Formats: sequence, C-alpha cells, structure tokens
Amino acid sequence: MSSTTKKPLYGATMEQLKGLCESLELPRFAPKQIAKWLYTRFVTDIDAMTDLSKVARERLKEACELGLSAPLKVSVSQDGTKKYLFRTSQGEFIESALIPDGERMTLCVSSQAGCRMGCVFCATGRMGFRHQLSATEILNQILSIPERDKLTNLVFMGMGEPLDNIDNLMQTLDILTSEWGLAWSPTRITVSTSGVAKTLPRLLDESKVHIAVSLHNPFPEERKEIMPIENAYSIKEVCDILRRYDFTHQRRVSFEYIVLEGMNCSFRHIKELSRLLDGIKCRINLIRFHKIPDSPFYSPELEKIIEFRDTLTKRGIQTTLRASRGEDIEAACGLLSTAEKS
Repeated sequence: MSSTTKKPLYGATMEQLKGLCESLELPRFAPKQIAKWLYTRFVTDIDAMTDLSKVARERLKEACELGLSAPLKVSVSQDGTKKYLFRTSQGEFIESALIPDGERMTLCVSSQAGCRMGCVFCATGRMGFRHQLSATEILNQILSIPERDKLTNLVFMGMGEPLDNIDNLMQTLDILTSEWGLAWSPTRITVSTSGVAKTLPRLLDESKVHIAVSLHNPFPEERKEIMPIENAYSIKEVCDILRRYDFTHQRRVSFEYIVLEGMNCSFRHIKELSRLLDGIKCRINLIRFHKIPDSPFYSPELEKIIEFRDTLTKRGIQTTLRASRGEDIEAACGLLSTAEKS
C-alpha cells in the first residue's frame, strides 16, 4: 500500500464517496460514477474515469489514489491451493488462501495483521496482534489477484479475528453486497469468529452473511486452556445470542472444531456438544489439526475422527469432515503466519 496521505478510493462506501465528492466540489452524480468505475469496471487509473470531466479527475488525483497493490508472492500447493502474500500500509505482512474445488473457488481472507485472540493451536495467534486491516487492505486481497473474476465464495477465516475489527469488516461487507458495489449475494460470504459476543449481534443484525464459530471444546474450563477468549466471552453466551436468530432459511451457522487427540473428541464431549448446541439449527465442521512447530497437539487417526463425526450425526447434529487443503505451503486451517517475514 502507498505511504502517501492521499485517500484510497477502493474501500470507500457510497456514503464516503458522497462526502469526498462534496468536499472536492464534484457534481452530485460523481459518487455513483466513481463507484461504478471502482466496483464494476475495476479501474486501474483515475484518468480512465472518462465520464468525469478532466477537472474532476484532476481534483480526484490530487486528493486520492486507487489504493490497490499486487501480491508480493504466490505459493502454489500440489493440490492447486494458492497462498498470496501482501504487504500492509504499516509494513507488516498478511496472507490469503485461494482454494479451487471443481466449479467452486473460495478465497480465505485476512482481517488483521496478526491476531490478539491467542488460540494455542493457531500459527497466526503466535504472532500476536500487529494492526487492524483497513477496508482497503481487506478488499485488496480480493480485487488484486488474477482469479478475482472467478471467485464464487469468500470466507473471512484468514489471519485475525474479523469481529475484533468490526468497523472495517462491516464496511467491506457493505461494498461486497451493495448494488452500487460488487453486488455479491451475502450467501456467498462466511464470516468466522472465535466468539466475540460484544460485536456478534452487529454482524447478525446488519448483514445476512453466513456465520462460522470456532468452538473446539464445549467445556468452558477446557476451552479456556486452548482459547483465551473464553475468559472474556463464554461459548455459552455466544450460543445464547445465536438462538435469537433464524438459521432455518438461506442463512447458515456452523461450528468449526479442530479435533485434538486426547483433548476434545471423547464421548463426554459429544454429549456436551449436544447439550450446548440444542435449539440451534447448525452443523459442525470437523477439521484435522495441522501441526505447527513446537506444538504439543496432534490429530487423532482418521478412523477416530470419522467415528466422532458419525456419532454426532446420529445424535442429530449434522457433522462433516473438512478436507485439508494447501498444507504443503502452510495455507491450511491454522497455518497462516508471516512472523518470519516481519
């Protein structure tokens, strides 16, 4: 990203474009024209906005820049997954993962440089928190890759906790789903959270995107040992919030569950999961633990994970086992980390 003081145009909402155009004394129709150039035509040069007058374009160039920057590096997995590396405006690094699967192409987007949640099984959590990503920096991961026009789904499951950056997350979702923006259906977008109960209602009230909650253990004391957020916001509180919303139609809620040998996959965990999630129409996505350096955790044998899945399903909780993708390039769940590059 540029280090100049110019305002980035990409990442601006319609209201912000209106305020900008008013301050630059541009015509009242200019905000809609600019939004179309940005989010429909993906303009790469302000001078290319040819339905604006030359005077208007000159004023825009004096005050603004487009704000996008190409990825610094791409790593390609043997399974086709790609990991893109970006530099942020504050000189940090972030990663996003592109996962092709038949006709489906999903981009896993980061919302922070680092993360302050401190989940012990996650490489990003080991980095600590660096800074919030702006809406421009979040959107840049989507718009600056070669596969931009082929994307079918977005998941905010990359580096960082999206609900710990709620303002910039909501601004990005506004751009993604508004008719003046990219006009994506919210059913193509999933936002993951470790359970920030303070801001979860805002996401649920102001958007219609799918929700994925990182659960990993239904017992509070055991969850605290691997997810410090349990000390601030209990998983019970998160589930109580979710029960107030309708997930019986197009919107979905899922619970992510990294399976850890000897820690969270016994029959007593199954019973507690059934109790905790009672009354919430949801699914559980089981995830094999991906080893990170110096970690004491490891994944059970596949047969044990399958038995865990099937037992949960028999108890009425739809449970799936997510395929691991991009592990050889450290792009799989829990592996995104740029600490060595910072």
